[in-house]
Amino acid sequence: MRPTVAIVDYGMGNRRSVEKAFDHVGARPLLTADPDEIRAADGVVVPGVGAFPRAMELLRERGLDEVVRERAESGVPLLGICLGMQLLFERSVEGGEPCEGLGLLGGDVRPLAAGDLRIPHIGWNVVRFERACRLTAGLPGETAFYHVHSLAPCPSDPDDVLGTAEYGERFVSAVARENVFGVQFHPEKSSRAGLRLLAGFTAACERVLA
Repeated sequence: MRPTVAIVDYGMGNRRSVEKAFDHVGARPLLTADPDEIRAADGVVVPGVGAFPRAMELLRERGLDEVVRERAESGVPLLGICLGMQLLFERSVEGGEPCEGLGLLGGDVRPLAAGDLRIPHIGWNVVRFERACRLTAGLPGETAFYHVHSLAPCPSDPDDVLGTAEYGERFVSAVARENVFGVQFHPEKSSRAGLRLLAGFTAACERVLA
């Protein structure tokens, strides 16, 4: 039986691309804004492209912020992608004003200190994985993924850092704490390596299903 992965549809992000990628790696993706369907799923994905404050506003309007927290706290695998990863943290300073996030991971989301490099950071960049994790099983210790972002998280707990990349500064590109995972890059746009990572998340959901 394929695990059901609920892709939280709050109106922002590459939702259809994420849906197709999960189907390709053997999950049963379900694009949904229905809290009951999210509660019934074996795993939850929060995608996202755009502004942090607007994303949190949309999640709250639909009551999806509490559902995502509930599922994460119950031990169900949760994956945040790009903006969805940033939303996992306590707050963002995007636009200069602090905005509260989901608070599942400690720390802030801050603008990249890229120096003279162009912002947003767009393109392939090598991610160095700092430790072993079921999300990245089967991937080399250094792997290129496709990034599109202007901000990155600064976790308050160094143990939450899973992978880092370099763009003017070394920034956090992947995080993991128990059943909560996040990637700053877009695995659905990252060819075989991205699919391998989504397969790792699907395998984590299969263990919950079992």
